[in-house]
Amino acid sequence: MILGLITLLQDTLLTKADSLAQAANAAAAPPQQIHLIDMLMKGGVLMIPLGILSIIAVFVFVERYLTIAKAGRLEDNFMPMIRDQITTGNIMGARSLAKNTQGPIARMIDKGLQRIGKPIESIEKSMENVGKLEIYRMEKNLVILSIIAGIAPMFGFLGTIAGMIQTFFNISITSDITLGTIAGGIYVKMITSATGLIIGIVAFIGYSFLNAQIDKVVNKMEASAAEFTDILQEPTR
Repeated sequence: MILGLITLLQDTLLTKADSLAQAANAAAAPPQQIHLIDMLMKGGVLMIPLGILSIIAVFVFVERYLTIAKAGRLEDNFMPMIRDQITTGNIMGARSLAKNTQGPIARMIDKGLQRIGKPIESIEKSMENVGKLEIYRMEKNLVILSIIAGIAPMFGFLGTIAGMIQTFFNISITSDITLGTIAGGIYVKMITSATGLIIGIVAFIGYSFLNAQIDKVVNKMEASAAEFTDILQEPTR
């Protein structure tokens, strides 16, 4: 009898020890992780337009950046060479130099050279018109980044709202209002909001950066135009 009680007590203690060991192992186990791709896949159908918007934003940014960077490149000796040609009376040489030089500044100077002999106000107006066209070329398609910066977060919020509606609809049918069910549904549906905000922020940063680069090119154009008008008013050699 006593041996049976001792055996039963030992079995009970061993069972409790095993339970405590399993609980300790569960507590020490690392938290469940979710990969970025898996998380994005759970965002739903609206992740497709968000992905398309992100691809368009990257393409527009790269294309505009290369175009603007190319427009801002100009040889340091371009204006000094134009000055030398004009002051020596070699207008055709100056025009040839401007035509063979790429960029909005060279095209603007070439237009001014074509108007030499007319009043200085007419020359400045012609160069200003060319400058406006060149600025428009640099800003072409830039508005797409601004649009993406505005609508990407809206797509994200729309996905979250649609997901929340679906989650609460399922709860109303199944009457399953456990915390795990609600939290699981909410975190999955908020993936679209986070994705939309990230795309919108990146697009806005890219838009602002490109505008800053355009401003730098415009400043170069204005400085070159002012220098050109000063050259025209200098006496020839």
